[in-house]
Amino acid sequence: MNKIQDIRIEEYNYDLPDERIAKFPLVQRDQSKLLIHKNGAICEDLFCNLSAQIPENSLLVFNNTRVIQARIIFQKDTGAQIEIFCLEPKDPADYSLNFSQTRTCSWLCLLGNAKRWKDGQLVKRVHGTGHGEEFELIAEKIESYGETHLIKFSWNNPGITFAEILDVCGELPIPPYLNRKTEEEDKQTYQTVYSKIKGSVAAPTAGLHFTDAVFDSLRRKNVEFEELTLHVGAGTFKPVKSETIAGHDMHSECFTIKKGTLEHLLSKQGQVIAVGTTSVRTLESLYYLGNLLEKDENVVLENETIGQWMPYESENNEISSEKAVLNLLNYLNKKGLSSLTTHTQIMIAPGYEFKTVNGIITNFHQPQSTLLLLISAFLKGDWKRVYDYALEHDFRFLSYGDSSLLI
Repeated sequence: MNKIQDIRIEEYNYDLPDERIAKFPLVQRDQSKLLIHKNGAICEDLFCNLSAQIPENSLLVFNNTRVIQARIIFQKDTGAQIEIFCLEPKDPADYSLNFSQTRTCSWLCLLGNAKRWKDGQLVKRVHGTGHGEEFELIAEKIESYGETHLIKFSWNNPGITFAEILDVCGELPIPPYLNRKTEEEDKQTYQTVYSKIKGSVAAPTAGLHFTDAVFDSLRRKNVEFEELTLHVGAGTFKPVKSETIAGHDMHSECFTIKKGTLEHLLSKQGQVIAVGTTSVRTLESLYYLGNLLEKDENVVLENETIGQWMPYESENNEISSEKAVLNLLNYLNKKGLSSLTTHTQIMIAPGYEFKTVNGIITNFHQPQSTLLLLISAFLKGDWKRVYDYALEHDFRFLSYGDSSLLI
């Protein structure tokens, strides 16, 4: 494992001119460019022709999370603006329960202009909700943990849920590297067409290219689909600041996968294509959950987190991928559950051995990022040739940019 931890992040750097970062999406999602890396050969097409490039009978796995309007701006009596960025629900900790609260809830948050908010409550007048007269949303700082803070929200209108409050008062958090304010159109364009489950603070952007027409053409090629849910945290943008990756703490993210999806994965071994790095991280984490059960059938998976270095310990790689999924299915059957919700902190870096994923659809990622490490791991070090091709052939980069299919 030391060799993995000794990877120097500067080896995963490249020159990304600002003009190559797509600041806005294309008018038609599926007209983006598609780079194809298959059997070592690189070519390009348009995303609308994805079905011509995908192997027949593949299983595409999507992340159906939906981005929430997670930024709330409060203004103090002094005129100072405080930004509260909701990261993760804490009380209740369950996303759907938290969103359905009608009086109070707590979230782990980031604060903008935090020095101007020493103590006391922040108050925001809310109106235009369709739930009667305007009312007050109150924020109170309960505890601080370095960069993050536990914030309690309360409001004096029991007819409105916290989900509705975010819809009315919140702002969609587009990526910081776009260097622009959120616009009204982002509320649609920064969501995948299949997004369902609210909870992310960043979109699973590989999915932004899909349209109904693309899905129809894939069905005609006997491609099958499954969904999972991983709520993307702000940590996805966290740069690696340490010289080696040993000094980087991966963010933990909550995911849910259904029993039927596990059964489908079992029948499609060797044919699984993940849409986006969040789907990759979830699918690969399944193996290590199944491995925990192999060691101790009484382990409570809901209380576990797949640690970032777990995959690199030899004793965690002793069973087959099929056995790992069977262990998970047995676990759900024993507990009478239709789905599993737990957390992963997995770091996929060069040297990682993929257990579940045979192909990836993904955008082009930031230099010196953990996402670029993941791509390098999948391409067995060939990432530079792919990125050089993309830069030389006018591909658009990052969240609103073009896409790639890696087989």
